Amino acid sequence: MTHRNPRALLTPAMHGVLERMARAGQVPLHALTPQQARASYEVNAGVLDQAPVKLHRIENFTLPTRDGFELPVRLYAPSDESLPVLVYLHGGGFTIGSIATHDVLCRHLSHLAHSAVMSVGYRLAPEHRFPTAFEDAWDAVKWVAAHGAEKGLDPNRIAVGGDSAGGTLAAACALQARDSGVTLKLQLLFYPGCCAHHDTPSHKTFGHGFVLEAEHIDYFFDLYIPNVKDREDWRFAPLMADDVEGVVPAWFGLAECDPLVDEGLQYADKLRTAGVAVDLDIYRGVTHEFIKMGRAIPEARRAQLDAARALKHAFSE
Repeated sequence: MTHRNPRALLTPAMHGVLERMARAGQVPLHALTPQQARASYEVNAGVLDQAPVKLHRIENFTLPTRDGFELPVRLYAPSDESLPVLVYLHGGGFTIGSIATHDVLCRHLSHLAHSAVMSVGYRLAPEHRFPTAFEDAWDAVKWVAAHGAEKGLDPNRIAVGGDSAGGTLAAACALQARDSGVTLKLQLLFYPGCCAHHDTPSHKTFGHGFVLEAEHIDYFFDLYIPNVKDREDWRFAPLMADDVEGVVPAWFGLAECDPLVDEGLQYADKLRTAGVAVDLDIYRGVTHEFIKMGRAIPEARRAQLDAARALKHAFSE
C-alpha cells in the first residue's frame, strides 16, 4: 500500500501520541547500546498502558531449556481451576522487552479470556543470537504440553501468541508444533514480523514517523541475525516456510499504519491458501506497538477484547 500522505490515516488519538513522542525528544533506541535500549524501553513501556488488573494467581518460576538454561516465566491465572493457557512471547525485536514490559497486557488477556497466560522471558540478542529466542520459545511450549498440568494448566488447550518479534516466534512455534505432534488450539499474532527482508510497500510507506522506524528494524535484525542468508530460515521468517498446511488456526491483529502490516497480510493469505482457518482484524489509523497503549488508544482495548474472544472460542472447541 502506498499513500501520498500516510499520516492522514492516523486516528486523532494516535496522532496525538506521536506528537507527544516527538516533543519528548528521546534518543532513538537504534542510537543506543542494546543495554541502554532495554533500559529505555523498560522505563517507557508502561507509560500508555492501562491500569493493571488484579488476578487470583501470579507465579514466577523457571523452566529448563535444551542447553540447561533456566528460562524465567510468569504465570497469570484468574482462578485455581484447571485452565487453558496462552504461552505469550513479548515483542522487542529479539533484543529488548521482557516479562515486565508486557505484564499489563498479559494480565488483561488472562482476565478477559478467563485463561492462564504464561509469559516467557526468552534470551535476547546480541548476547544470544538466532535461533536462541526461537529455541527458548519452543522449549516453553513443549514444557507446557508435558508438565503444564503440574501448574493447573490444561495440556489439551494450549495457544501460543505474541506481538511483533514475539508474534514471529509464536508463528514459528505453531509450525514446529505441527511438525512435532504437539496439539495447539490457536496462534494469536499481534502485528508479527513474517518476512526475511523488509521490502514490502508498507515498509516504505510507514518506515519513518510511525513508532517502528526502518532504522530500528535494521538495528534489531543486525543484532539478532547478522548473517543475511540466515534470514530466509522459517524460524525467523515464517513466510519462508515451504509448507504451512495443517498448522493451527490463526488470529491476526494488525495495525494499519505499521511497516509490518503487509507481511502480516501476506502470511494470513499464505495460511488461508493452505486451508488454515484465519481470523484477521486490521485496526485502522494506529501504529505498531498500539496494543500496549490502552490508556490513550481505544483500538488497543478493542484488540485485547477481540484477542480474548478468539482465545475463548478456540479453547471451547
